[in-house]
Amino acid sequence: MSLWQHQRRLLQLVNQCKSIVKLGFKFNFLKSFVSLFLVGTVLSLTLAACSGGNANNSSAGDSAATPNATPASAKGQDVQLTLVSFAVTKAAHEAIIPKFTEQWKKEHSQNVTFKTSYGGSGSQTRAVIDGLEADIVHLALALDTKKIEKAGLIQPGWEKEVPNDGIVSKSVAALVTREGNPKGIKTWSDLAKDGVKFITADPKTSGVARWNFLALWNSAIKAGGDEAKATEFVAKAYSNVPILTKDAREATDAFFKQKQGDALINYENEIILAEQKGEKVSYVIPDVNISIDNPIAVVDKNVDKHGNREVAEAFVKYLYTPEAQQEFAKVGFRSVDETVAQSKEVKDKYPVVKTLGTVEDFGGWDAAQKKFFEDGAIFDQIQAKKKRS
Repeated sequence: MSLWQHQRRLLQLVNQCKSIVKLGFKFNFLKSFVSLFLVGTVLSLTLAACSGGNANNSSAGDSAATPNATPASAKGQDVQLTLVSFAVTKAAHEAIIPKFTEQWKKEHSQNVTFKTSYGGSGSQTRAVIDGLEADIVHLALALDTKKIEKAGLIQPGWEKEVPNDGIVSKSVAALVTREGNPKGIKTWSDLAKDGVKFITADPKTSGVARWNFLALWNSAIKAGGDEAKATEFVAKAYSNVPILTKDAREATDAFFKQKQGDALINYENEIILAEQKGEKVSYVIPDVNISIDNPIAVVDKNVDKHGNREVAEAFVKYLYTPEAQQEFAKVGFRSVDETVAQSKEVKDKYPVVKTLGTVEDFGGWDAAQKKFFEDGAIFDQIQAKKKRS
């Protein structure tokens, strides 16, 4: 029906309403109650018609207020996912996402598009808590994911919803040196020697730096030291740090651009990615190391709001497949899939770490944070002692 036909029909309904209202007033009040009741009923029905169906509009309004109450997949419409991740995963996700969307389209006849955001893990965590409506978060450490959980956005037990306790990518720590390694830096103990300076970020502000601290502490414990020996060693090592940068990016700039220090602690995957971009980097992977584990999680509150839980969960599970894990391995991450990890191509690329510690050795991230990084904990004690000396 054209616009003018709609207008004409509406005018006719309005005139009918006026006529009936006038008719109602012409009735003699002495008419029977039944007659008045019948006229009133007719009048009510006609006025309802004249209102344009407000009852239906009200229902539609409620539906509009919660447009994703029905899952997008059930409605057969296109669906969008928002992925928030830490910066160095970008290359992997850019290769994985098209593979997933193609498979989903083939199996479900539904288009899936992605909005992505990459940045420092800590800043990404704060952004999600402050309102960035991520459907999926892939972060540098489980401590960040736990913060989003504590904010009420992720349900407890998220790490048990997928394989490998929620860890979907991993790396190890590397010691980057000056070309030719003039100071002969090969192990963690070399960082505590007189005359050696190395660069790392501040564990109080950087997630990467917390891994660096744990790598140093772990090396002392694995060498047979007790906590007193470990504290002494880590304190000596941090006395050789000329500047604690805010984050890993600033640490990298301090080492490469400002030429500070003889060594830099960094992720193995960042170095491999830099080499793939044509940069020449001198580095070693210590035989005693820490497994830098990166978790993935669905943000429950947001996927329920957006009605895209089914697709979000499917994407997370897809990241564990050999196809996806191969893409992580190509850009520097150690695979969590054993089939991929044991392939000749991957084994040739990644040196074997003889003694590998994990954050679970310290009781998990909650315990490690409390023991090492909270105000007044071991790291603060080390820094206070450094300032007094």
